[in-house]
Amino acid sequence: MASSTQQLPPGWAAEWDATNQRYLFIETATGRTQWEPPVHVPTAPIDDHGASVSPPPSHHNPRRRQYAAGQTQAYYGTTDGFVEPSYGAAGVVGPQTQQPVASGPLFTPGLAAEQQFAAQQQQPLYQAPPSHESQYINAPGFGQEPAYYPPSAPVNQLADQFGQMGIGQKPLQLYTTNLLTSPPDPRELSHPPPEIRLPPNSCITASPYANADYTYQRSTLNAIPTTSSLLNKAKIPLALVITPYRAVKDGDSPVPLVTDTVIARCRRCRTYINPYVQFIDGGNRWRCCMCNMSNEVPQLFDWDQVRNQPGDRWTRDELNHSVVEFVAPTEYMVRPPQPAVYVILIDVSHTAIQSGMVATATRTILESLDRIPNEDERTKIAIIAYDTSLYFFSMPPGTTESTMLVVSDVDDVFLPKPTDLLVNLSEAKASLESLLTRINDMFQDNHTVGSAMGPALQAGFKLMAPIGGKIIVLSASLPNVGAGALKNREDPKILGTSKESGLLQPASPFYKTFAIECSRAQVSVDMFLFSASYQDVASLACLPHYTSGQTFFYPAFSASRSEDAIKFAHEFGEILAMPIMLEAVMRVRASKGLRMASFHGNFFVRSTDLLAMPAVPMDQSYAIEVQIEDTITAPFVVFQTAVLHTTCYGERRIRVITHALPTTSNLSELFASADQVAIATFLANKAVERSITHKLEDSRDAIMQKLVDILMSYKSSMTAAGAGASAQLAISENLKMLPLLTLGLLKNVGIRQSAQIPPDLRAYAQCLLTSLPSQLLIPYIHPNFYSLHNMPPEAGTVGEHGVILPVPLPLTSERLERHGLYLIEDSQNMFLWVGRDAVPGLVEDVFNLPSYEVLRGGKTTLPVLDNEFSQRVNAIIQKIREMRRGVYYPHLYVVKEDGEPPLRLWALSCLIQDRADVLPSYQQFIGQVRDKVNGAGTY
Repeated sequence: MASSTQQLPPGWAAEWDATNQRYLFIETATGRTQWEPPVHVPTAPIDDHGASVSPPPSHHNPRRRQYAAGQTQAYYGTTDGFVEPSYGAAGVVGPQTQQPVASGPLFTPGLAAEQQFAAQQQQPLYQAPPSHESQYINAPGFGQEPAYYPPSAPVNQLADQFGQMGIGQKPLQLYTTNLLTSPPDPRELSHPPPEIRLPPNSCITASPYANADYTYQRSTLNAIPTTSSLLNKAKIPLALVITPYRAVKDGDSPVPLVTDTVIARCRRCRTYINPYVQFIDGGNRWRCCMCNMSNEVPQLFDWDQVRNQPGDRWTRDELNHSVVEFVAPTEYMVRPPQPAVYVILIDVSHTAIQSGMVATATRTILESLDRIPNEDERTKIAIIAYDTSLYFFSMPPGTTESTMLVVSDVDDVFLPKPTDLLVNLSEAKASLESLLTRINDMFQDNHTVGSAMGPALQAGFKLMAPIGGKIIVLSASLPNVGAGALKNREDPKILGTSKESGLLQPASPFYKTFAIECSRAQVSVDMFLFSASYQDVASLACLPHYTSGQTFFYPAFSASRSEDAIKFAHEFGEILAMPIMLEAVMRVRASKGLRMASFHGNFFVRSTDLLAMPAVPMDQSYAIEVQIEDTITAPFVVFQTAVLHTTCYGERRIRVITHALPTTSNLSELFASADQVAIATFLANKAVERSITHKLEDSRDAIMQKLVDILMSYKSSMTAAGAGASAQLAISENLKMLPLLTLGLLKNVGIRQSAQIPPDLRAYAQCLLTSLPSQLLIPYIHPNFYSLHNMPPEAGTVGEHGVILPVPLPLTSERLERHGLYLIEDSQNMFLWVGRDAVPGLVEDVFNLPSYEVLRGGKTTLPVLDNEFSQRVNAIIQKIREMRRGVYYPHLYVVKEDGEPPLRLWALSCLIQDRADVLPSYQQFIGQVRDKVNGAGTY
């Protein structure tokens, strides 16, 4: 038995535990406890055979698992106590170069060299080389340091000051900037968030992938306050922005898949094992990083099922990667995994046929049949056409024929045939292809005006309710027949007034109640809306909102304009081809003291914190506000997002995203760790919610007040001015762009104060604000502005990371020159601004036209000409269309400086640092904010 009199390493204390009749050892710096006596790790190498000596037989415990002798180095650490693996875990051999396990006598790991295991739990496994560069996101030389960077020196004097917080790492440095004198630099928005500096030894592996990449999950604060009073003092909202099903682009590492169905979870809080747990009891048990519960390591956790031999736990993906996917065993299934089902509802009314929507849609489906996920050949598909009646298509397998069945009674919807309406994609491919080539011709002379979209939705639902899946609705007019019929409620007189928010709420309860029915049956709805007149996007977007779908809006769509047809065909084709997560539920767990308080995004909250998502599309984002309920005593906290889902290839899986953040009781560290992009993303979600529950004006006031509160808190706590008036407007360097992002949000179509914005455009903008991932949302509220006529020679050419873009300019028309060519883009649209004095050579090189006078403004497709400048401009436009995640294909508009006023004003509204209508310029806005911070004036 361990004796308290034995020599303990510095920083440890022993306490007798009467219940267990043994000593409990406590690490005084962190409060961490363990039963094993702590060992001071010697600096001299341990004897080569020290870790491999078998224990005396008298201590043998038959319940312990056994390993081949060759495994011990990997399990307990290498001979010198440090490691040299593929990314630093103890003795890891990289997955590609894994050596065959040495055969030899088996022995019991829990008893052999137990001191080694305890020591290995405490030593830093990975140390980056010392760096003399700035450790701060906005300081010069930023971006050169590795993502995972534990301290490379003993705890220094500065860190000693933070000893009372239990933090042994160097805190983030705070740099203050004066917003009145330092103009915003758009390049800062592409920087990663402030570095996450976890305490030493918080992670059991040195893998650089042990903490979640910010493209999957990011927090508004990268250091969590220990008390809610400290959070209230900082005024910065605490929230997570999660994109669980982020697209894997070129250069991204794929999500590792654990296929052995050995899933270790905490018995109490159900947390999945991750790189932040601790192994205790010689590696036979693990302590949960959320609730400190001690759990047994599953029997097969250390068994390599592929080779059928003992495995090395340190190579397991769930201990090295923060984002990991498990193949779920049967206990995670309510029913066997269902096939992917697509029911496509096509509006074939006169308007839809005339606009060319039906022809474009059927051609796109035809071209996408081979791209629809169908690896297991179980995918099912149905097509229902509708105007004021419903048209079903029966496609018997093995034939090329299809029969149209008409249901005119839309008040009591029924399926005209029990079989062959929902068909297997592989078996009925021939008849599907034949049908898709004929649908447009069938309805070519259709003069019916009207839309029975509600009954069509009910029919689609009846068809797929036993299985679940995705309904894709293509609609070109306002639904006005049967269930869910809507009236035109667009009233120019109430635009810009306090009653306007009523137009952003659903007009009929049908769309919410039907959406909840869909959610219960695992049915998701996507909306593609095309109307040239009012379509009530606010009501129709309810369906995607509660069923985790997506809304796409093409106002005044006309396929005769090739640009419209290309945009719709691209986005619709991508949605059909997208691999989706089906039958999904998502839950976010957090360390003790933290609670998920409110949820924003496209889903239905089934219980207090269980989010139901019938189909999770790629690159959709969700925001979750976090509350601090109790004082947090741990040196770091962990957030874990788990999504249980079925892949569209029929496999039940769990995607787990683990995100660890240090805690702090220091206000300056809170400000230094704030992530302005995550804050802006969260504020966009809050603003939309408030505009619907209250009024648009309340929404704008709330955003403005939140910015003022943050700046007031910073001024009173972090500057010499304290509570008094100040000539400066101070904020930390890493939040310098937040006022401009806030102004961009206030000027966004979804929130903006204006009496000219059609309700459909406003409602669609709000859909985007609540579903776009940060990578797309930030350019949507803070567009990018490039000068093309004088761009550097490398811009538009291919570099190490693809096409090189010019340096973005500040968003002000002061940068527009009368002879210039500029590109403004907001991730949804692109504007090519041509100055009125543009020389003929420039116009000819880009547009193949003799002079500025003959150039026409509007939607366009740039020609690719046989000159270097044209090729570079086209390469930049192509890069912008492809570089971001998501299916959106931005239109390109040519805007002449003296061209059509509406188009000019639309393009100029992207330059958010300028004054526009009743909205202030950035300088005026900063002045107003300063007055409010100093306690004077009103907004």
